[in-house]
Amino acid sequence: MAQFFQIHPDNPQGRLIGQAADIVTSGGVIVYPTDSAYAIGCRLGEKLAVERIRVLRQLDKNHNFTLMCRDLSELATYAKVDNQMFRLLKNHTPGSYTFIMPATAEVPRRLIHPKRKTIGIRVPDNPIALALIEAVGEPLMSCSLIMPGDEQPLTDPYDIRDTLEHQVELVIDGGFCGLEATTVIDLTGDEPQLIRQGCGAIDEILG
Repeated sequence: MAQFFQIHPDNPQGRLIGQAADIVTSGGVIVYPTDSAYAIGCRLGEKLAVERIRVLRQLDKNHNFTLMCRDLSELATYAKVDNQMFRLLKNHTPGSYTFIMPATAEVPRRLIHPKRKTIGIRVPDNPIALALIEAVGEPLMSCSLIMPGDEQPLTDPYDIRDTLEHQVELVIDGGFCGLEATTVIDLTGDEPQLIRQGCGAIDEILG
């Protein structure tokens, strides 16, 4: 049975954030709010938790997982970045974007796209998500909470609890946080390429 924490969207309660971080570091799978929609995530190195998410979302081996980071200081650890990439990311983070980038050897192989050797990088503009990542002490392995057969993410934390109460360890109710997933931009080529249009504006990036 999943635990259910109601956390203030603007001023997250430190006690509850700490408890949520303990669940993550103990290998748990959690649902938490971001600046685009609710996400499902786990600790970066937890193989069993990652596989549970893969099964729950019915993701194939080519799915690009995302590392949810607290800021860009962690970027070079997990992604190969040049000066042009860094400037673009600096101008658009935190925000509702996922950037596909070449992964470094620090990223577990099971999270990397098997052919392209890429990983998604994201810095959310959401106080709960940022506080949680800070408390865990490393990026969260995450993906949008879009259930098999659905086109849009789940948005109501009570519906999420009813749907996933036996499949995750924690659902964080952070209020309404959006209906759309992130905008996904591929930065592995000579020019940024739009992979998915979401709630992040693209004019400045692709213009």
